[in-house]
Amino acid sequence: MANLPVQKNTLYVGGLAEEVNEAILHAAFIPFGDIKDVKTPLDQATQKHRSFGFVTFLEKEDAAAAMDNMDGAELYGRVLTVNYALPERIKGGEQGWAAQPIWADADTWFERQQQEEEMQRIQAENRAAMQAAEELHRKKMAQEREGEKEDDSEVKDDPMARAEVEVLKQNNSS
Repeated sequence: MANLPVQKNTLYVGGLAEEVNEAILHAAFIPFGDIKDVKTPLDQATQKHRSFGFVTFLEKEDAAAAMDNMDGAELYGRVLTVNYALPERIKGGEQGWAAQPIWADADTWFERQQQEEEMQRIQAENRAAMQAAEELHRKKMAQEREGEKEDDSEVKDDPMARAEVEVLKQNNSS
C-alpha cells in the first residue's frame, strides 16, 4: 500500500477526559451520522484509555460535519481536538494499530532478535560440526594412506598423500 491519504471517514479525537469511554464518545458523535466504529486505545499498564480515541463514520460527509462541530468543543470539562485520522494511526484494518500501545511490537522485535541470534548460533554450531567432520575425514583418509604406504609401495610415490601425511604430522605436533 502506497502513502494513503487521510482517512476521510475516521476521526482522531484527542483530549478525552478519563471518565470518557467508548459509549460516551459514541453518544457525543452519533448526532452527526451513523457510526461504524469507536475505539479508545487502552494503556496496557493502567487499562485506561490514553486520552484519545477514533470515531469511524459510515459516510465521510458525516465525519466532516462532526469534525467541524466537535473540534474545540468541550466534553466532560476537556476541550477536544478533532482531526482526520492519519493512516499510520489506523493501519492494521478494523482493529487498528492505535488499539495497541506504541511499544506493543517491541515484544515481537525482541522475539525476532532472539530468533536471529538463535539461528546464527545454530549456523555457527553447524559450521563448527562440518569443519570437525571434514578434519576427521581428512585424518581418516591420511591414516588410510599411511596404512597403504606400509602395504603398498605405489602410495609412497603419491606426492599428495605424502603432503597430507606431513600436514597431519605438523598439526598433531603443534
